Amino acid sequence: MKSNDLLATAIYNFQHSAKRLCLSAKLYDNMISPKEKIECCINPILSDGRHKKITTYVVRHNDTLGPAKGGIRMAESVTLDDINGLAMEMTWKTALIGVPFGGGKAGIACDPNGLNADDKEIIIRSFTRGLMRHIGPEIYVPAPDMGTNEKDMGHLKDCLSYSSGASITRGCFVTGKPVILGGIIGRREATGNGVAYTTAAACKKCGIDLTGAKVAVQGFGNVGSVAAGMLAKMGAVVIAVSDITGAVYDSQGLDIDRLYAHAAAAGGVKGFDRGSVLAPAELLELPCDILVPAAAQSQINESNAGRVKAKIIAEGANAPTTPQADEILGSKHCFVIPDILCNAGGVFVSYLEYTQETQREQMTLDEVQRRLIDRMQSKFEHVYQYAQNKKISMRQAAMDIAVQTVADGLVYRGFHP
Repeated sequence: MKSNDLLATAIYNFQHSAKRLCLSAKLYDNMISPKEKIECCINPILSDGRHKKITTYVVRHNDTLGPAKGGIRMAESVTLDDINGLAMEMTWKTALIGVPFGGGKAGIACDPNGLNADDKEIIIRSFTRGLMRHIGPEIYVPAPDMGTNEKDMGHLKDCLSYSSGASITRGCFVTGKPVILGGIIGRREATGNGVAYTTAAACKKCGIDLTGAKVAVQGFGNVGSVAAGMLAKMGAVVIAVSDITGAVYDSQGLDIDRLYAHAAAAGGVKGFDRGSVLAPAELLELPCDILVPAAAQSQINESNAGRVKAKIIAEGANAPTTPQADEILGSKHCFVIPDILCNAGGVFVSYLEYTQETQREQMTLDEVQRRLIDRMQSKFEHVYQYAQNKKISMRQAAMDIAVQTVADGLVYRGFHP
C-alpha cells in the first residue's frame, strides 16, 4: 500500500472492521464499492481569455442513510481514487456522528493558489454547470474542503439558482455557505471546535490536565487554526504550529491570536517574530501532550510514528495516520482520536445548516454551539465505552459502530430494487 493512498487506507479500515463484525458477503459487497463515480471534463475560459481544461470528480459512496454528503476538494494533484477514499470515509463519519447523510466527495484537479478571484469563480461555476445533474438535496450535498471556501459555496449556490430561474435553490443544495446566503453561524469554526471538544474529553480519560497541556498543531488552515485557538482558550499551551510555509515554536506557548493575524496578512506562519523557526517535519516528533495533525493525509506513517512522543493524537485532517503507523502508535499506548470522530463537527453543523435552510429557520450561535458540544461529547463517550468493552482501539471502535450502523440501514431498506 502506498503511504499516501487515501483509498487504500479507507479500504483497509473497512475490511478489518467488516472482519471484526463478521459482515455477510452481501453486505460487504454492497458497502465496499461506491454507488456512483463520475469524471467530468470542464473547459472554462479564464478572465484573460485563456482556455483551461480541468478534470473534475464526484463520488457518491453510499446513500443508505441519506443523500451523499462531502466537501469539494480543489488541488492540482487530486485524483479519482482520492475522492473515492474520502467519500468512503464520509459514509462512516456521517453514520458515526448520527446525521441522516451518506458519504460523498467532489474534486477539482486544479491548483487554487495560482488563481485570481475571478478565475476561481469561473472554475467553480463551470464545475457546477457540468455536474448539476449530480448535485441536490436528495442526491449529493457539497461543502467546502481543502482548496475551497464559503465564498465558493456562495457562487455554487448562485449558479444553481440562476440556472433554475429562481432567487434561491429549492432545498439545501450546498452547505458551508456565507451566513447572509443561508449559511449557518458557527459552521466555519465547527470542525476545529469539534477537534478541541474531543481532545478535552480524551484528556479526562487519559488523566491529563488540559490546563497547561502542551499542544503541537500541524496545519494552520481553517481546522488547525480554530482548534489551536479553542484549545488555548481552554488553558492548553500551544507550543508549535506549522503550515505549508514553515513552522514556529515557543516552549512557553505561542500567542495564537497574534499568529492568526500574522498568517492572514503574510499568507502563512513563516516570519512570525514571536517564536523560533522549526523544521516542519520536526513538529510531529516534538515532546508534547497533544498532537493535532490537521494538514494532509498520511503525515504520520511507518517512517516517523516511532518517534512521535505525544500522548494524545487528535486527527483534525482526514486519514493523517496510515494503518502501519496505527500499529506502531498502538504499541506505544498512544491515545488516537480517529478522524471520523475527531473532525466530524463540521458535518454535524452542516446538517444543522441543511435543516435550517430546508425549514427556512434561523438558529442562534448559542444553539449551534450547545448542540455541537453535546453531540461531540456523547459520540466520544459512545466510542470510548465501546472500545473499552471490546478491548480495541478508538479507531476500531469508531469504524465498527459506523459500519454496523450502515449495515443495519441496508438490512432495513432491503436489497431488491
